[in-house]
Amino acid sequence: MTRATRCGASFTRCTPPFFPYSGVNYLFAPWISWLLLLESSPFMAPKTVPYLVLWWLFAVPVVMLDVKIYGQWFTKGKRFLSTVANPTSQMSVIGNLVGAQAAAHMGWKESAVCLFSLGMVHYLVLFVTLYQRLSGGDRLPVLLRPVFFLFFAAPGVASLAWESIVGSFDIASKMLFFLSLFLFTSLICRPTLFRRSMRRFNVAWWAYSFPVTMLALASTDYAQEVKGTISHILMLCLLALSFLICLSLTLFTFLNSKMLLPDNDPIANLVIQFPVAD
Repeated sequence: MTRATRCGASFTRCTPPFFPYSGVNYLFAPWISWLLLLESSPFMAPKTVPYLVLWWLFAVPVVMLDVKIYGQWFTKGKRFLSTVANPTSQMSVIGNLVGAQAAAHMGWKESAVCLFSLGMVHYLVLFVTLYQRLSGGDRLPVLLRPVFFLFFAAPGVASLAWESIVGSFDIASKMLFFLSLFLFTSLICRPTLFRRSMRRFNVAWWAYSFPVTMLALASTDYAQEVKGTISHILMLCLLALSFLICLSLTLFTFLNSKMLLPDNDPIANLVIQFPVAD
């Protein structure tokens, strides 16, 4: 909604963030949002024609972006990925996983497995690349450091997607959930990483909400499967944290509504720090 508002009011303010390698990954964001809305819609059953049409409408652009971005990784040379990879690159992985989950709800297991495998293979490549902190790993501007939370968003979404494919929160889903929980714990134990980005509100703060929400949803399914005291306490803590983060971000956005269309957008100005994609 924020991006649509910016584009509607001033197209020139909308386009610059898409040029750097960090910004182009946000092209996956609207399709991810619409797929999530499609899955949660109370007005449309998964196996109806409108659901099927909308799934194709939202999933095809994700695959097309995959071909573009992943194709660059394969053809630009061995140092290309290590140069351009950053936490926002995981948006492409999340797009595939959300598409897989929506396909599984329709009963299209083959399509779901295809998208799931595509997303997870590239997640492993990205995780290793970012974990090794190769050249370009420190290129992420301070204002965009909240997107580090995307590290645990991908395995959290993957656990939910795999549950939709197999029909139960099995060992694989639990492993992905525990990985997401571990990465989340690792990040919140390092508050100094986000201190400079939290000095002044900007829309990048919304990167905190989605990963925590996905982790909270995964914890809900985990608690239903395990049925233990600790799992339910963990679920309640994560749900409360997700609610507080979303509520706080909504209030901050309302109180700083002028920052949605600033005359001097600090994030858009970061384009000069990145090379432009071919």
